[in-house]
Amino acid sequence: MALHELASLPVREVMPGFHGRFVHTPTLTMAYWDINPGASLPEHQHPHEQVVNVLEGQFELTVAGEPILLEAGKVFTIPGDTPHSGRAITPCRILDIFHPAREDYQEDT
Repeated sequence: MALHELASLPVREVMPGFHGRFVHTPTLTMAYWDINPGASLPEHQHPHEQVVNVLEGQFELTVAGEPILLEAGKVFTIPGDTPHSGRAITPCRILDIFHPAREDYQEDT
């Protein structure tokens, strides 16, 4: 068990305009994003299941070629190995949950 204070976690700019704080367990990763308006996420895919929780703002997510406008309070699930991309229309706060854990988002210690 562990208690994490979000404000005390280090911020990493994983790609331009995507500033994340990360919490990891042995089986999942939670990524708390602050995203600049206009920041784009290039198309990619990964083996992890992903749950996208929009906390604030508007984010256009494109999954398997289909655009979806996500706003605060909307949650979208993406199966593993599904191509997806996106862009922040406004400043956004998003919580992404990945299963299994994202080793590439873990700090080297």
